Amino acid sequence: MRSVTYSMNVSLDGYIAGPDGGFDWSAPDDDVFRFWIDDIRGVGVHLLGRRLYETMLYWETAAEDPSLDADQREWISLWNPLPKVVFSTTLSDVRGNARLASGTVAEEIERLRAEPGEGDIAIGGATLATAAAEAGLIDEYRVMVYPVLVGGGLPFFPRDERRVDLELVETRTFNEKFVYLRYRTVR
Repeated sequence: MRSVTYSMNVSLDGYIAGPDGGFDWSAPDDDVFRFWIDDIRGVGVHLLGRRLYETMLYWETAAEDPSLDADQREWISLWNPLPKVVFSTTLSDVRGNARLASGTVAEEIERLRAEPGEGDIAIGGATLATAAAEAGLIDEYRVMVYPVLVGGGLPFFPRDERRVDLELVETRTFNEKFVYLRYRTVR
């Protein structure tokens, strides 16, 4: 069965966006960007909320920019063809290799798990992750911790989630600054 993973950059105090909704502090350095390029290779489909989808739309046309470096071009070659499912109550259409979700997060995950396919079902966005966590569907939490305290905002982890026991399966440090933590849900 395909694993469901939730991956995001997070501040040390646990937020993916600050009180003003900003996340400019989470721009990856070259090593972290290279890590996310390698990580996306294991993804078979990506679930996104509207805000993250609109942020990631940049990559749909970025290939036209002659100033992009080799890593950015490699990201585009992996991200753009990746199937995406977008959850939105306001969008009526999406671009690229994306489709609007036709059911709840849990229904979409169950549908995707039942279909033939390779790679993880990746979740991007705290709101979607909250719904998946409430249904007990997240198999792994993947956290890239940034050395910043933002003081509030959109939390990485749902604040009213039930207890979930986790097992640390990987940790890495990048440039003595960023820490990657990968936890598997104990079932």
